[in-house]
Amino acid sequence: MHSETDWDALVSARALAAALGRDDLVVLDARSSLADQPGCEAAYRQAHVPGARFADLDRDLSDHRKRGGRHPWPEAADFTAALGRWGITPMHQVVIYDAGDGALAAARAWFLLRALGHRRVAVLDGGWARWIALGLPVEAAVPTPQPARYEAGFDADRLLDARQVQAHLQLGGLLLDARAAERFRGEIEPIDRVAGHVPGARNRPYADNLRDGRFKPAGELAVEFAAVLDGHAPQDLVVMCGSGVTACHHLLAMAHAGLHGAKLFTGSWSGWIQDPARPVARD
Repeated sequence: MHSETDWDALVSARALAAALGRDDLVVLDARSSLADQPGCEAAYRQAHVPGARFADLDRDLSDHRKRGGRHPWPEAADFTAALGRWGITPMHQVVIYDAGDGALAAARAWFLLRALGHRRVAVLDGGWARWIALGLPVEAAVPTPQPARYEAGFDADRLLDARQVQAHLQLGGLLLDARAAERFRGEIEPIDRVAGHVPGARNRPYADNLRDGRFKPAGELAVEFAAVLDGHAPQDLVVMCGSGVTACHHLLAMAHAGLHGAKLFTGSWSGWIQDPARPVARD
């Protein structure tokens, strides 16, 4: 394998197009929809980036046998088995895209790999929409990867449950919620049974990381997240959202900005409210 180019956060559509065919490159199509997930795989089978494998948010990037919110974090053995089916080893450069801005499953898949210690993994900036807008090549053929072996475990220090988040807040740590402001304030709740947010959390909608469907420049994001951190180290920040998926957009944006080590509340809001005794804030 060769590694003349390493991408560990974002990659442009033109750069990915130029790299297609590299023997160390695997592309994952992680298009997803809370309303019609089966339709996403059908769309993949009609057209995708050449060579891309399909990563399903519910089947491959979550474990619905477990409690822990609407998209429970999978076991390492299950996720590495999926990587093996896709032909991915720890040496591969992986690039992931979804239907638009990386906000849903692409950032989730990126952080799953990063939590395993996989360094060479990036999200396609602008996603499928950018690829199509530039008229870059697509194909309908579904690849048959050579099975691979991937052995690794998740970095447990970067994955927090509700009890650990409560302790983190009590120690003065920061909790950042990536949901839209009106959901955070509890004015609306289109998905979960309870509206509101974790007391002590702050809000930065994931869309604030974007401009015209692509990530803001690294320097600009570094300034914005420095304001969020307010003197804290990135390792003092835990991110959350509705179910632990769009929160990964903040982790990706921070990595793009050179800010590494923030953590994920895996169950996020849907996991927090599984226990009715936990407090809820609305403001």
